[in-house]
Amino acid sequence: MTTDKQVSHGVDLETLEGFAAYAAANPDDVQLGLGARSTYEGTCAHSLAQIDSYTLGGETIARETREYTIPYGAWKEVLDAGGWVGGTDRLEPIEAALSALASCINVGITINAVANGVDIEYLQTRVRTEFDPRVLFSLEDLGEAGAVFENLTAEIEIESPDLDKDQIDEWARRAPVYTLVSLDQDIQLTVNTPPEVAADD
Repeated sequence: MTTDKQVSHGVDLETLEGFAAYAAANPDDVQLGLGARSTYEGTCAHSLAQIDSYTLGGETIARETREYTIPYGAWKEVLDAGGWVGGTDRLEPIEAALSALASCINVGITINAVANGVDIEYLQTRVRTEFDPRVLFSLEDLGEAGAVFENLTAEIEIESPDLDKDQIDEWARRAPVYTLVSLDQDIQLTVNTPPEVAADD
């Protein structure tokens, strides 16, 4: 015996509805703990980032298939101009953040579209910003950090037979990375150093 499942954009609608109902009734069980780490590779601006295990409802989940590694760096032309020896192109962290924002806006839109029965035929989000590197290079005081980025824009191109621009705008703003970069976040910064070695008597 086969069961007919209603699938929209790769999502089983009955399962999604059940998950949403469970999450509403049991919010503690769907809380996520996420993390990543990045290790300096010995060349200025070069680090190897790795995605950490995560927690779901207090349970730690770790799989080798989720141990993604990302080599971060910068732009060859900028590195050459700054004096890096043998500069090569790598993914730059700001660009990674912008791509995460664009992709997460797509997540916010598509999850809510599926949940509300809105079909999407095409969706692309483009995020751009202007970056002033003077604070990074200590040419400006840290107090000027608020002016490092200007004109952060997100442009959404979408095709849908049920298009409601206000609804799309709301769904885009529900994206978690949108919240991360657009609202004030308190980052508890801790600096750990090796314990001091006692001097020989």
